[in-house]
Amino acid sequence: MLARLGLPLSLLLLAALASLIIALGVGSAQISPAQIWDVALGHIGQGGDDALARTMVMELRLPRALSAFAVGGLLAVAGALMQVLLRNPLADPYVLGLSGGASIGALAAMLGGLGGLAISGSAFGGALFSTFLVFGLAHGSGSWTPSRLLLTGVVVAAGWGAVITLMLALSPTERLPGMLYWLMGDLSYARTPWPPLLLLLATCVVLIPLGRSLNVLARGPQQAAALGVAVRPLEWGIYVAASLLTAAAVTTAGSIGFVGLVVPHMLRLLLGNDQRLILPACALSGGTLLVLADTLARTMIAPEQLPVGVITALLGVPTFLFLLYRSR
Repeated sequence: MLARLGLPLSLLLLAALASLIIALGVGSAQISPAQIWDVALGHIGQGGDDALARTMVMELRLPRALSAFAVGGLLAVAGALMQVLLRNPLADPYVLGLSGGASIGALAAMLGGLGGLAISGSAFGGALFSTFLVFGLAHGSGSWTPSRLLLTGVVVAAGWGAVITLMLALSPTERLPGMLYWLMGDLSYARTPWPPLLLLLATCVVLIPLGRSLNVLARGPQQAAALGVAVRPLEWGIYVAASLLTAAAVTTAGSIGFVGLVVPHMLRLLLGNDQRLILPACALSGGTLLVLADTLARTMIAPEQLPVGVITALLGVPTFLFLLYRSR
């Protein structure tokens, strides 16, 4: 069992490390792998080039690359959990309106002239409010079902979209660029990667032992209950965990689409449907994808930078259509 899980995860870990090295070395000023290694070991000389390389790696590129890895991993794991919960391979964290709620919170903070932690806190609060709203409406006076939860999320997301459009239409012109960049997903100001990284690590540590129960739940609640799985508490736990992961990702980098949809779907085609393998593979693959996408976003039209959400959409749409065609 360990050997079967270890080989693909080892390869994905090597790919993740390679993506981080690429992100650290590529940019307006190229930094060689030897310089990156010297910076990592602290072998910094007195010359100006060495000091510049250290500043670019440690203060600019490394925090952004780690933030991208954390956000990509969070979105991919959240997508895999949502697809197990709804038993639908097309489920996505943003389908349930979490991104819309976070966007409204962040835009309201921007309109109020706030910045930094206030925007992040407002985005997180908006995502959690949307989570409780969707769950409460889907639950109603009885109990929720996957189809009811999905439909409620789609309707709430559409409502949030209308409110966002209204807020943009009424916003002062000078604040529109920052608001639009946030909506499209932007890692330019992501400077604190450790909270989302620790959340990603803690989530994987907690969820991997539950992989067997998640495998059974993916086959249907009746079969899971017959095999002794506490279905309702597990479903609630999945929903809360996926919501928190999505909220943390949106708070860090804004709205970034397709990572939570494409990565789990692609990994299931390649590795099967064992959640003990899929969940850590999603964390590594989602992080690798977003690190590479962000590197492309900041170098494609340098010195200008594109929102990383644009790159993930451009890559995600044709990739998902191809995967859908292959698996029809």
